[in-house]
Amino acid sequence: MKWLHEGKWITGGFGLAVLLMGAVSVTSYQNATQLVESANQVSQTNEILNVLTNLSVTLADAESRRWGYVLSGDRTRLEQYRVAIRELDPILKQLRQPLADAPIQQQRLDALEQLLIEQVELLEGSLEAYQGRQTIPSITDPLIVQSQQNQEAIQQLTAILKDQEEQILQSQVEQAQSNLRLRMLIEPLGTLLTFAILFGVYAQLYRQMVKRQYAETRQRTLAQEKELSELKLQLFSMVSHEFRTPLSLILGSAQLLDETLKHQVEPAKLKNLYRIQSSAKVMTQLLSDILTLARADAGKLECKPEWIEIQTFCLNLVEDFQLYGDASRSLTFSQQGDCVRAYVDEKLLYAILSNLLSNAIKFSPPESTVHLALFCEPDAVFFQVKDQGVGILPEEQPHVYDLFVRGSNVKGVAGTGLGLAVVKRCLDLHNGEISIKSQPGVGTTFTVRIPQEGEWGGET
Repeated sequence: MKWLHEGKWITGGFGLAVLLMGAVSVTSYQNATQLVESANQVSQTNEILNVLTNLSVTLADAESRRWGYVLSGDRTRLEQYRVAIRELDPILKQLRQPLADAPIQQQRLDALEQLLIEQVELLEGSLEAYQGRQTIPSITDPLIVQSQQNQEAIQQLTAILKDQEEQILQSQVEQAQSNLRLRMLIEPLGTLLTFAILFGVYAQLYRQMVKRQYAETRQRTLAQEKELSELKLQLFSMVSHEFRTPLSLILGSAQLLDETLKHQVEPAKLKNLYRIQSSAKVMTQLLSDILTLARADAGKLECKPEWIEIQTFCLNLVEDFQLYGDASRSLTFSQQGDCVRAYVDEKLLYAILSNLLSNAIKFSPPESTVHLALFCEPDAVFFQVKDQGVGILPEEQPHVYDLFVRGSNVKGVAGTGLGLAVVKRCLDLHNGEISIKSQPGVGTTFTVRIPQEGEWGGET
C-alpha cells in the first residue's frame, strides 16, 4: 500500500507538471498573440495619424497653390493645385479602411469628407471669381470668409480625429506594456514551479530507488542469514544426535551403577559417580538448548498447541526435578483456580518451565525452597516460578533474555547464559509474555502468561 501511495504521488506530480507547463504555454501563446495584435493596432493607429497629417498638409498645399495661381496667373501653380485636389480622395480612402470598426470615427470621417467637398467647391468658386483680377481680394469677401470658416471646421474635425487616435494609441501601448509585464511574470514563475514539481518527483523516484535497493540488499542478507541458520541447524542437529547417544549411555550406566552400589558402598564414596550423572545432565541440557535456539533462528521451531491436562503436566514436571534434581533444595507446587486443561505446545512449555526451575534451583542457597504456581484467567494461563536466590540487578534485568548473558553476581555458579534465551524464544511462539520481579539477595519471581482460546476444560 505504501508503494502504491507513492506511485500515485509520482503520477500526480508528473500530471501536475504537464498541466502547469501546458497552462504556461497557452497563457504565453495568448499573451504573445495579444502583443502581436497590440503591435498591429499601434502600427495602424500611427498610420491613421500620418494620413490625417498628410491630409492637412495636402489641403494646405492646395490652398497655397490656388493663391499662387490667383496672384501670379502661373499655370504651373494651377496644375499643382489640381494635383493636390486629386490627392484628397485617395487620402480619404486610406482613412476609411482602418476606421471601419469605429462607428463614431466613421461619422466624423463622413463629416470631414463633406467639409472637404465643400472646401473644394469653395476653392473652385474662388478660382472663377478671382481669375483675371489685378487686385488682392479683401478678407471680408464672402468666399474667403466662408472658405476660412470651412477650413477651421476641417482643422477642428481633423484635430478631434487625431486626439481620438492618440488616446487609442496610448491605451494600446499601456495594454501592450501590461501584457509584456504579465508574460515576464508568468513564464519565470511557471518555469520555477514546473522545475520544483519535477524536482519533487525526481526526489520521490530517487527515494523509491534507494528503498528498493535497501529492500533487495535486506532480502539478500536475510536469504544469506537463512541459509547460514539452516547450515548451523544441520550442524547442531548432527552434533546433538552424535552426542546424545553416548551421553544417554553414560547417564544410564551411571544410574545403574548408582542403583547397584548405593546399598553396598558408603554415599561419600559415590561422589564421583554423582558428578558423572550431573555432568551428563548438564551436557544433555546444553545440547537441547543449543538445538532449540538454532531451530528458532532458522525458523524451524514450530509451535503446535493442543489441549493438555495442565495440572498433571505441572505435577510431572515437579516430580522429574525431585527425582533427578538437587535434594538440598525443595520444590513445591500450588494451584489457584479450577482450570484443568490448557491449549499449549507441551514440548515448548516443558522447555520454558524446566529452564526457569533449573535456574531457580541453581541460584538458590541450600535448604531453600523453589515454588511453582499455576493460576488462570478466562483468556490466559499463568505460571509463576519463585526462588530465594541471589536475585538479578535492576540494570541487568532488561538484558537477561540475550544470548550468553549472565548476571554479575552469580559468584562462580556454572552456566551458559542460554536458558532464559530459550525461554523467550519458546514463549514468543506462544505469543506469550514474561515479567521479572527481583531483588538482589532476596530472590526472583518470573511470571509467564500464555493466552488461551475457548473455555477452561472445554473441548476444541
